Amino acid sequence: MAYFDAASGLPLHPVARQALVAALDEGWADPARLYREGRRARMLLDAAREAAAEAVGCRADEVVFTPSGTAAVHSGIAGALAGRRRVGDHLVVSAVEHSSVLHAGDVHRSGGGPVTEVPVNRQGAVAPSGYAEALRPDTALACLQSANHEVGTVQPVAEVAEVCGAAGVPLLVDAAQSLGWGPVPGGWSLLTASAHKWGGPAGVGLLVVRKGVRFAPQGPVDERESGRAPGFENIPAIVAAVAALRAVRAEAAGEAARLRELTDRIRARVPELVPDVEVVGDPERRLPGIVTFSCLYVDGETVLHELDRAGFSVSSGSSCTSSTLMPSHVLKAMGVLSEGNVRVSLPPGTAEEDVERFLSVLPGVVGEVREKLGAPAPAAAAVEEDVLVVDALGRRCPIPVIELAKVIDRVPVGGVVRVLADDEAARLDIPAWCEMRGQEYAGEEPAEQGTAYLVRRVA
Repeated sequence: MAYFDAASGLPLHPVARQALVAALDEGWADPARLYREGRRARMLLDAAREAAAEAVGCRADEVVFTPSGTAAVHSGIAGALAGRRRVGDHLVVSAVEHSSVLHAGDVHRSGGGPVTEVPVNRQGAVAPSGYAEALRPDTALACLQSANHEVGTVQPVAEVAEVCGAAGVPLLVDAAQSLGWGPVPGGWSLLTASAHKWGGPAGVGLLVVRKGVRFAPQGPVDERESGRAPGFENIPAIVAAVAALRAVRAEAAGEAARLRELTDRIRARVPELVPDVEVVGDPERRLPGIVTFSCLYVDGETVLHELDRAGFSVSSGSSCTSSTLMPSHVLKAMGVLSEGNVRVSLPPGTAEEDVERFLSVLPGVVGEVREKLGAPAPAAAAVEEDVLVVDALGRRCPIPVIELAKVIDRVPVGGVVRVLADDEAARLDIPAWCEMRGQEYAGEEPAEQGTAYLVRRVA
């Protein structure tokens, strides 16, 4: 089985496993106690903090360990907003942040706090000018991921940090996806990360708050971890997490070059092997191991299941792989196809032959899924002068797009296909299809049921 979902999590690094076992014997006691066992535990915790600070590029007393990366994000956002309440309560985030950031924004918004989402381009990157326009006199905090978890696009953190610094606004960087590859550049103020992303044990997060940043921990304040992460520290897991971080950093340069070559190969060959595919994300400014593409006319969940049966563990941002049945907020913000989305994220050590086998299997999998989805009879259509109406109500994407593709040639150039659909994903996928096929998306309009999407034939 080839595990190609490193962006979700990595297996425990061998160095982390060794450190964990050793720390179970030495780091079980309360590090706050003065007796011998407590002092040993404190030494392990202090050494881990020093090593984490070195990897991040900060002071040791700026680092706290949290129960998860999500907890670090929530604590960091809440504490920074509270610490700057005298300035205001305006929060700025990008439209493609991890859900942990957006959920924190939702909570802030529900409490009456204003939140501004900065848009991204079609490659998934923000523009520093977008943050400059979003900042206000009452902005308390801005957030930006270092690299996107779904498409791998690396964000201009240093430039955005400069914009925020000039405005006197702290910037929180979610570095979960990138910290294993290297430190985050720029004058950021807060940073969060999660150990399971780089081969450490799950249940360990990092929260870094630079000296001078106003920060007020929320909830009952504990005497541990500077009051920012309550509860007894899981010292064996923390030691293992930092050991894994140091180990992957030592291998990062060589692995980055090797994985980048493999993902470049996937980016180039998938469109050659599979018709009607859009490779998404920035082609240059991206993480080494992530490549994401979307296939027209396929059900992403079925593609993932078939790839799993063929021996490949991959993931997707498609709506059909989510319990919410809503399009990925990342793909939606980028304006790219959401259905049939496949994210390949290669872990360190990925074998070249596994990538070649994936490329040999993928065309057959996509072809079979397309054939199955194209089997039902075309939706009923009626011609009204130069307007063709396609009734796809009650049918989930990619079916509305498939039916559109079947009939577009039945209207003259300049004619319009009016697609009736009630699946939310159609709002993203029909315009994306038009972009890929050189047709004109003419907008949407209310319908008696669902929504009417208008496509004008220009080619």
